[in-house]
Amino acid sequence: MVDKNIYIVQGEIITVVSAIKRNSRWNTHTPLDEEQDPLLNSFSHLKETLNNIKELSDVEPNVFLRPFLEVVRSEDTTGPITGLALTSVNKFLSYGLIDANHEAAAEAIENMADAVTHARFVGTDPASDEVVLMKILQVLRTLLLTPVGAHLTNESVCEIMQSCFRICFEVRLSELLRKSAEHTLVDMVQLLFSRLPQFKEEAKSFVGANMKKLKMRAGGMSESSKWKKQKRSPRPPHHMVRSASGGLEQAPPATLSHNNLTGGDLFIEQVSLSVPDSMASSMSSPTDSGLDTCSKATSREDLTDLDQSSSVATTPGTATSPSTEPGRLDAQSEGRQVDRAQSASVESIPEVLEDRDSVTEQSDSASIHDMDYVNPRGVRFTPQQTQRDGATLIPYGLPCLRELFRFLISLTNPHDRHNTDAMMHMGLQLLTVALEAAHIAPYQSLLGLVKDELCRHLFQLLNVDRMNLCTASIRACFLLFESMRGHLKFQLEMYLKKLMDIITSENMKMPYEMKEMALEALVQLWRIPSFVTELYINHDCDFYCSNLFEDLTKLLSKSVYCPNAFPVSGQLYTTHLLSLEALLTVIDSTEAHCQAKVLNSTAQQDQSAETVLVEGEGSTNDHVDTTTGMQISIKHLITGLAFRSIAMNEIELKVKIVFILFLLAEKKEPTKPQRFSSCLPDSQELLDIRNKKKLLNSGTEQFNQKPKKGIQFLQEKGLLSSPMDNNEVAQWLRENPRLDKKQIGEFISDRKHMELLDSFVNTFTFQGLRIDEALRLYLEAFRLPGEAPVIHRLLETFTDTCANGKVESERVSLHDQRRGLRLAYAVIMLNTDQHNNNVRKQNIPMTVEQFKKNLKGVNGNTDFDQDMLEDIYNAIKNDEIVMPDEQSGLVKENYVWSVLLHRGATSEGVFLHVPAGSYDHDLFTMTWGPTIAALSYVFDKSLDDAIIQKAIAGFRKCAMISAHCGFSDVFDNLIISLCKFTTLSSESAENLPTVFGSNGKAQVAAKTVFHLAHRHGDILREGWKNIMDSMLQLFRAELLPKAMVEVEDFVEPNGKISLQREETPSNRGESAVLSFVNWLTLSGAEQSGLRGPSTENQEAKQAAMLCIKQCDPEKLITESKFLQLESLQELMKALISVTPDEETYDEEDAAFCLEMLLRIVMENRDRVSCVWQTVRDHLCHLCVQATESCFLVERAVVGLIRLAIRLLRREDISSQVLLSLRLLLMMKPHVLARVSREVAYGLHELLKTNAANIHCTDDWFTLFSLIECIGAGIKPPASFQVTSTSPDIDTGALSDSELSSHHHSEVSLDRGYTSDSEVYTEHGKSRMPRSVTDVDVASSGWLVVGKDDLDINKVPASGSKPLLNPLVNQYSLTLGQDMGFHDTKSLIKCVESLSFIVRDAAHVTPENFELCVKAIRVFVEASLNGGTTSSFITSLISKLSFDSLACWVVTLKSLWKGISMHVYIVTNLTLGSLPPPHQP
Repeated sequence: MVDKNIYIVQGEIITVVSAIKRNSRWNTHTPLDEEQDPLLNSFSHLKETLNNIKELSDVEPNVFLRPFLEVVRSEDTTGPITGLALTSVNKFLSYGLIDANHEAAAEAIENMADAVTHARFVGTDPASDEVVLMKILQVLRTLLLTPVGAHLTNESVCEIMQSCFRICFEVRLSELLRKSAEHTLVDMVQLLFSRLPQFKEEAKSFVGANMKKLKMRAGGMSESSKWKKQKRSPRPPHHMVRSASGGLEQAPPATLSHNNLTGGDLFIEQVSLSVPDSMASSMSSPTDSGLDTCSKATSREDLTDLDQSSSVATTPGTATSPSTEPGRLDAQSEGRQVDRAQSASVESIPEVLEDRDSVTEQSDSASIHDMDYVNPRGVRFTPQQTQRDGATLIPYGLPCLRELFRFLISLTNPHDRHNTDAMMHMGLQLLTVALEAAHIAPYQSLLGLVKDELCRHLFQLLNVDRMNLCTASIRACFLLFESMRGHLKFQLEMYLKKLMDIITSENMKMPYEMKEMALEALVQLWRIPSFVTELYINHDCDFYCSNLFEDLTKLLSKSVYCPNAFPVSGQLYTTHLLSLEALLTVIDSTEAHCQAKVLNSTAQQDQSAETVLVEGEGSTNDHVDTTTGMQISIKHLITGLAFRSIAMNEIELKVKIVFILFLLAEKKEPTKPQRFSSCLPDSQELLDIRNKKKLLNSGTEQFNQKPKKGIQFLQEKGLLSSPMDNNEVAQWLRENPRLDKKQIGEFISDRKHMELLDSFVNTFTFQGLRIDEALRLYLEAFRLPGEAPVIHRLLETFTDTCANGKVESERVSLHDQRRGLRLAYAVIMLNTDQHNNNVRKQNIPMTVEQFKKNLKGVNGNTDFDQDMLEDIYNAIKNDEIVMPDEQSGLVKENYVWSVLLHRGATSEGVFLHVPAGSYDHDLFTMTWGPTIAALSYVFDKSLDDAIIQKAIAGFRKCAMISAHCGFSDVFDNLIISLCKFTTLSSESAENLPTVFGSNGKAQVAAKTVFHLAHRHGDILREGWKNIMDSMLQLFRAELLPKAMVEVEDFVEPNGKISLQREETPSNRGESAVLSFVNWLTLSGAEQSGLRGPSTENQEAKQAAMLCIKQCDPEKLITESKFLQLESLQELMKALISVTPDEETYDEEDAAFCLEMLLRIVMENRDRVSCVWQTVRDHLCHLCVQATESCFLVERAVVGLIRLAIRLLRREDISSQVLLSLRLLLMMKPHVLARVSREVAYGLHELLKTNAANIHCTDDWFTLFSLIECIGAGIKPPASFQVTSTSPDIDTGALSDSELSSHHHSEVSLDRGYTSDSEVYTEHGKSRMPRSVTDVDVASSGWLVVGKDDLDINKVPASGSKPLLNPLVNQYSLTLGQDMGFHDTKSLIKCVESLSFIVRDAAHVTPENFELCVKAIRVFVEASLNGGTTSSFITSLISKLSFDSLACWVVTLKSLWKGISMHVYIVTNLTLGSLPPPHQP
């Protein structure tokens, strides 16, 4: 079966041959003519060959390609015929007819590339000719992009690219064709650079060898004028010209076709530098050009005469003979020369060899089927056997990519007048494709181009006013710094400074879109992982770099809230949003890292960190055998981390250890900057560096004003040694780029600092440099003073160093200081002569001969080496020795750039890569202030919901980070900022529901505040004050939920009371008449307002209440038990701060805050001991210092008892709580009387719930004293009363321990019971004073045992001392106490409390029995006539209702039963036995 591919080739043969025969030249149709015609004859032989085979692979690809390629090469074919041949070739490539693995595939591909790039045809009309050019582009694209294209040589690839560039830049071609060429170039560049990882870096000695260089020259010159200039230029020997730079170049090639479309206006040159004959044996190496070197004639080809090109361009359709006489070169190439250059004409101009006659004869007489073929450009194609026996064609590699890359960079040079905007834009587009497709950093030959020419051209394009060029330049810069910033430290600094200049530019000509574009570039860079962190550690933490991160952060924040930034409508500009987005990018990244840390539990973190650390140690041990130095460094890193791991977050430790393991896996030692102790310095080290940097900057500023002052400042700060160390100061002068060069020159040239000058010169490395090069390096380090003696001193020290052998002295002896000094002076004078404008105006600059003549005989009566002097002259003439701060414009720009490159080549250029999130703590410290300010401004001014939500998201992320890092000041600042937007503090309580309910932004802010307080309340400190103020305002406006304004009460039947009391007429204090007068004076609007709120106001209030409900403010109280202690204390302080004062005191506000405080204490009863003293002091202030009863005092008293009820179950705090109840006894009697009912009801509840938890006599004494004072009207013990006359009474003057001391002197806690008389006598000594009654005894300590004794002892004996303490009659129910007025309900409730105690034997213990009995007698006396006036009893009884009297009877019955029971108990306790109790 015949291969289908054979039919495809046969079909294409028929198509092309038919087209050829239709042409008038081949219309004879005789077999003899067909045999004699080389084109038709070749197709005939191909047909015969195909008829004799079964598989197309049986023949070499060159066999079936050669006839079609000859049609493409032929100058006699028309455009349509050439187009058909090109279509056939493209089909062969697309269908894969050429096997890439065939041994002859490389030769076939090379022939194809040569034929297509040198296609020639007879032009017809522009449209038809462009169709052929389009097909040429199609074939070239297919050839390079198919797998067989990998066999192309470096030269072929360059020719293909150059052909496409010609079409792309020819302005006379149609837009469609040029755009097609542009798209073809994009695909080709993408393919070439995507294959870059497959290529290896060649040796430096072979860089550029055997490579064709692509160079663009300006178009636009007319064809006729171009050829005229060529004719006027004489042709140098061997058709070579010397370039201005001394390089070897080729004259301009001719047109791509024979028509007028491309004639004369394409100025792309090709130069192929051949390898010397001595290197011919190494041509098969990967650095070979790939051309067959079997013929030496091929490597000695000269360029073609361009007069032929002129005739070809002006006479379409005329065939050009290879033996045409040479003409003249382009005038622009005059003086240029190329050694051993191969011709590479894309326009297929016939080249003239040195042995033209023989070559021409061979070419004319040779048949198409000759085994040895030389194409019109002189390239010899040998048979397959010869090709296999000789050197093979080397596939293209890094050399062609480097040349293409260099050419693309040259297209972007804005200072090259030949580069049009279209060329520069095309170069930037293709460079972008190359950078996107490949990672260039590992290839030094490409990286060198990036560091210097590419970066410089890109930065220069930022200054042009064409938006498309700026945009493309910024895009390319982003790709550079995204992947290669580790090699471009100072280039990155310059780029960011240029962006800052664009953003801050006040030039009216600067378009707004440029600022947008610069900000967008910053946002893109900020989004690169670790970029911001690396920017901070490599620049902000470098002594002599700008604080890029800090400055940019401030700039971005300022760009958000700059003055007059917002129009009246309140809409934001794009620049503001971009600035905010850049700031939030840092926040987003930091927040994501914090979230990752939060998601990992502490146990998992510890386990992971430990596992990684063990693995790291194992890897280190394995690596010790190969790299000892690295082992030491890594061990140092791990050791440092081990010491810092205590203060380091576990995740951070893990990240850093993983980073070390990554370095181990890469088997490379990380480059550490000298200023750091390790590759991952800790935050404290960075802080120290930044502080030192500030001091250095201050010292630099002072040095630039007065050098001596700056040195003294640095010595005082310990940054320079004192006394001055010359070597240290000299090094500082060399490495600090911010020092004024003029001040440096004056300082080191001072006679007092001669030793410093020697040290300064010794900091230079002049080894291997020519004297002008050394002098250039020396003079660019400072500003040369103008005084002759000073200049002499500086140069004399310089030549001393040269004489010591540090300067190249092979061609000149500089061992004599005087000779070197003369030569140095001569170099300086030459520099002035060549470049000083004032000198050039007066005199013609000296020539090289004059320069040599001036130095005749000054080298010890001999001459200096003349070649060296010529090199010095050319170097100075072409490149001025720039005196710092003297030049401007491009000269200064060149100097600054050279300094940048020099710094980058030193240890200063080390760029440290760090893991993402390594220094989030430091970054957030610098970012939060500007970010919150920007967020606040955007939130305040924006009306767009999306932007508002974006700002709120930023607030929440800042809050999360501050909470995670423990930045309470940041969180407080954020809360304070948000509280301002809620309008809760700025609006009055009357208008607040309407304003807040109708303001959606305020509601969003309120929800955010409460959400952050709920979630991150632990970190909140001073911000509690603002939140509590907002809560208070909501309370005033009656917007809080009902549950928050209703509190517990003992007296109310339902147990609840509202803190928002309704206003009564008496409270308003206005009479009916006055109200009527006010009503008459109201306006109509005001009267309508009195009729009730409008529908809008009602809806607004409903919206406000719904918002507050969603805020869930009550959660602040219920969740307070989860707050950290410090945050809890700050919250309580915020509530306590709302206390009565002279100006802003509002009783309901204070009561509301007090109730919130009490609820918080109850929620935190598990740790109440930590805050009890604060709460007790506040209650003491409210209760004890009150001079009259009020609602606040009432709530304070009730609150104190509520706390006691809740906290008595806790043994650790119960005693303190009970002792704090003595605060009630310290209140003013009349104030206490007003709140007696609340106290009585509260004490009753306390005893019912906690009587079993009271064990101490002191505690019972406090309770019974309160019961007696509240229920019976007994005056509190004098020891508890606080004298109001003392001006020094403080709220917390009496602690619980001080309160407890009042009872220790009255009743001994360790005393046992012996008899009733002893008990009563002890209590009668000092505790219970009574009024004078009919029961008076002679002395204390004796009990009256009968009524008769009272009569006997009524009158004391004469001369005896008066009785100090009256006796107590134990058989009497009265004690003779001083009693005041008491509340009836309080008395009844207190009696109920006593009844509850004595009713249960478990509640009466030896600790309270005595107090219980005494209390019963007090209430009996208060109820009957125990020392009180009968009128009081009468009034009391008259006030008692029937129910009260009935209750009292029942209570007394219970009391007497209790007394009988306890008499029984005490009696048996005395006897030592206690039978089962029974009811008497």
